[in-house]
Amino acid sequence: QVQVVESGGGLVQPGGSLRLTCAASGIARSINDMGWYRQAPGKQRDLVAAITSGGTTNFADSVKGRFTISRDNAKNTVYLQMNSLKPEDTAVYYCNAVVLTTRGYNSNVWGQGTQVTVSS
Repeated sequence: QVQVVESGGGLVQPGGSLRLTCAASGIARSINDMGWYRQAPGKQRDLVAAITSGGTTNFADSVKGRFTISRDNAKNTVYLQMNSLKPEDTAVYYCNAVVLTTRGYNSNVWGQGTQVTVSS
């Protein structure tokens, strides 16, 4: 069974930067897509950025040009570099991994989330 653990959230001023890290651990045939979602109070959880095992990336329009996503397949770790942060980026950020289990089916694995607050 695979687990993912996020780190790197916190409080930052508008215009500042943060780097989130998500590390996956456990036993699986493979870890395929990994990504970051966020959920602000009273809103649904939305995709922020995702990356395939081959390195293809996808971003929400609201973060294009400000956020980058990368991964280290050897470490089963994905990173979200967030620059030029805005107050509207404030949310709980969740890591997601699509895992091919040892039994051969795909499973969505979620982390517990890390709070990002952008405020002066």
